[in-house]
Amino acid sequence: MKNVYAALLLHKLGKEVSEENVKKVVAAAGGDVDESEVKSLVASLKGVNIDTELESASLVSSAPASAVAPVEAKKEEKHEEKKEAAAEGLSALFG
Repeated sequence: MKNVYAALLLHKLGKEVSEENVKKVVAAAGGDVDESEVKSLVASLKGVNIDTELESASLVSSAPASAVAPVEAKKEEKHEEKKEAAAEGLSALFG
């Protein structure tokens, strides 16, 4: 989880979310760096628009369940597949 927080902090500050930068943030905070976790996180975030995913996550979590279904039905199938793939990558990170 510390790696995810480090990646979010880097993103918020406008810095590149790279293996090196995530390791630096975790180490600076006094955490133990797990090379494989960092590598996996950075690979999972490649090609993901973090701002869009955070916006989608906050909209879904704050919307009632009945309001989410019609929104999902309106999406184009091709676009939906891309978002689902990106969301799966992030959901794996956030457990």
